[in-house]
Amino acid sequence: MADEVTSSIGSELFTNILQEAIFTATEQSVARAVARNYTLAAGAGKTFQVPVYPTVSAADVTEGTDMSNTAVNPTSVTMTLAEIGVMATVTDLMLESSPFDVAADIGNILGRAVAEKLDTDFAALFTGFSTSLGNDATEFSAQMLFQAAAQLRSVNAPGPYYAVVHPKAAYALKKELATNGGNNIPALSEAGNQALRTGIIGNIAGITVVEHSLVPTSSSDGYVGAVFSSDAIGIAVGREPRLEQQRDASLRASELVMTMTTGEAILKNTYGVTLLMDGLTTN
Repeated sequence: MADEVTSSIGSELFTNILQEAIFTATEQSVARAVARNYTLAAGAGKTFQVPVYPTVSAADVTEGTDMSNTAVNPTSVTMTLAEIGVMATVTDLMLESSPFDVAADIGNILGRAVAEKLDTDFAALFTGFSTSLGNDATEFSAQMLFQAAAQLRSVNAPGPYYAVVHPKAAYALKKELATNGGNNIPALSEAGNQALRTGIIGNIAGITVVEHSLVPTSSSDGYVGAVFSSDAIGIAVGREPRLEQQRDASLRASELVMTMTTGEAILKNTYGVTLLMDGLTTN
């Protein structure tokens, strides 16, 4: 790149872009809202080991009799940090001619891109749970949620529970709820409808259902979702979203680069249920 120097878009404008980008990156990520979060200290290295403790049981004891020892030997799950990022070029002409709030628009675009990458990596783990329900021809239903909840409770998975599914799969559940689907299921509450505006469609069987377009596909018309405990998947953040800029005078533009370092892993595969679902059309 010719004749580059580090300069400023304008301190006030850059500050506005920075605030919008960081807010969007941290607040719009579904993964950070539903998984267990870990923040690594600077200099902690690229790998992070999370201890996973076994379940122990209590027993009856007899007065005057020494108790037997229960060994607590945790295993560990390793999360490896990697860098994710996005770069955008903002031309002088764009800044000078746009009648819109350029700072908010650019910040939102950059922040959303980082959040979506984090969510994509998170959703790629859904196939790693030890139990699965359905197949590519299965319609997503309240019954699947009750089955998943029963499975999680049978292994004492701690709550809260979340389901993350593709909107085209969630359509079948919405249709079922709207018509009661032959099942005695009440309509969504006002709280559920309010949450719908942020991607949450309600709470069924103690599971908060979240729609997300970035869940992986299992076939041309099938999707892989999941129901899981908040302790099932861990996300480690080594560096929170950071925005930097570089001036390219010959291009009459500034480059904006947003990055963060993250790692994710399944902590306990019995604490989640993979959902294989049909991607229904809405006609």
